[in-house]
Amino acid sequence: MSSQQTATPGDVRAISKDAYIYAIAPIESYRTWRKQAVDAAGHEYIGGFNVFRHYAQAFTPENKDIVTPNNDTPYSWAWLDLRAEPMVLSVPDVPGSRYYVMQLIDIFTYNFAYVGTRKTGNKAGHHLIAGPGWSGDKPKGITEVLRAESDIVGILGRTQLNGPDDVENVKAVQSGYKLEPLSEFLGQSAPALAPPIDFPPFIEDKATGREFLGYLNFLLQFAQPSVAEEKELMARFARIGVEPGKPWDAGQFGLELLTAIDEGVADAKAEMKRVLESTLSSNGLFGSRKQMGSDYSKRAAGALKGLYGNSIEEAWYGGFVGDGSKPSQLTFPTGQLPPAKFFWSLTLYALPDRLLYANAIDRYSIGDRTKGLVYGADKSLTITLSHESPGQVKEANWLPTPDGHYSLVGRIYGPSQDAMDGKWQLPKLEPLP
Repeated sequence: MSSQQTATPGDVRAISKDAYIYAIAPIESYRTWRKQAVDAAGHEYIGGFNVFRHYAQAFTPENKDIVTPNNDTPYSWAWLDLRAEPMVLSVPDVPGSRYYVMQLIDIFTYNFAYVGTRKTGNKAGHHLIAGPGWSGDKPKGITEVLRAESDIVGILGRTQLNGPDDVENVKAVQSGYKLEPLSEFLGQSAPALAPPIDFPPFIEDKATGREFLGYLNFLLQFAQPSVAEEKELMARFARIGVEPGKPWDAGQFGLELLTAIDEGVADAKAEMKRVLESTLSSNGLFGSRKQMGSDYSKRAAGALKGLYGNSIEEAWYGGFVGDGSKPSQLTFPTGQLPPAKFFWSLTLYALPDRLLYANAIDRYSIGDRTKGLVYGADKSLTITLSHESPGQVKEANWLPTPDGHYSLVGRIYGPSQDAMDGKWQLPKLEPLP
């Protein structure tokens, strides 16, 4: 008699709830990376696996493909298939004043490694990225070996942009980012190709219903969890048909147990609704497996609020919703400017679309790289947020807003320990005197 047949409806409901929460992040990630690496017909397509696609531009309100676009650090995207052999990520010498980062993300959405200014410096290097099945030693010429728990790995690169007139300089840096198979890097014969993958289409109703189990099985074939407690979890999930690489067959369950699976999914969605309502900051929602621990609801919240956020030691995120019809100001007292090792910014997005707000002075963000900012005699800084101009005296520090609600997002690259610990926070918005 199978474990499915011996499981009670109560068991199945509880297991299904936990499995659904566990699966949210990898399935949400699949929604994205399938478009980028598999669906050649889509505008998100980056060219397949093991190649970079760079985006070097200064976003304006005319760019409507991406919500909350980031003008601080244009993206370089890649998805790697490491089944046949590791890939080598080569980075150039980057001018010392320019920040860059390569965030490496596994199939579970953990940030398992970093290359870049904070972690490895701005010198050129060759970084070998290996999946769980590779057990070789560090080859000659390789700076370091970065090991992932999955054979599908994402790279989200970010390169500092200092205004629209800096785009060509960013392109020059991006042109030095290179991906090549290890065999090519070493000048050796390539190993046999990995077998082709039958990528299931992402269908919302299936991915968020009982058939999430089929997506989970598909994704788990590319992963080998490294922690003992997760192996125990997989044994528990096997009672509802979780088996890496195998189709999920609803026919192996009777109506009573299928109903229990559906109830478990509903329980998980209700639980995640509570988690999201009580999660007011994205800080702490992204990180390595060690940082995230076994709180899969936190991992899921990060995926649902916004995939692929940086680990907090790389970047701090914060913000609030304001009303542009009520002129306001944000004052950083003496010694309380955003504590950034690299740089900081405040970017304003119109609601509800979360796109940059078109305005007469074409200013969409403000920060320590903004030319002409006026500081107080005591080194304090006051930012004005209003729909109408606050007058010539205050326009240097003016961030225009719509005549209604907006979202202000703060980003600190290389945050201080006080920012990471929550001891430093954005000041409160105050009415304009």
